[in-house]
Amino acid sequence: MAKCFVCDKGVSFGIKVSHSHRRSNRKWKPNVQRVRAVVNGTNCRIYACTRCLRSNKVQRAG
Repeated sequence: MAKCFVCDKGVSFGIKVSHSHRRSNRKWKPNVQRVRAVVNGTNCRIYACTRCLRSNKVQRAG
């Protein structure tokens, strides 16, 4: 679910490093919103990241 419909941005993985330099796995999730948008001429609900919403890559339905 944490994947953008427009740009395919998804979860990225990395390593969390504490002050004492102990390392453990972590993940970053994109800020994905469920919005009503026009896709191929029809209104439907999609998951879009806020970067795509802000840059008008998503044509909102309404």
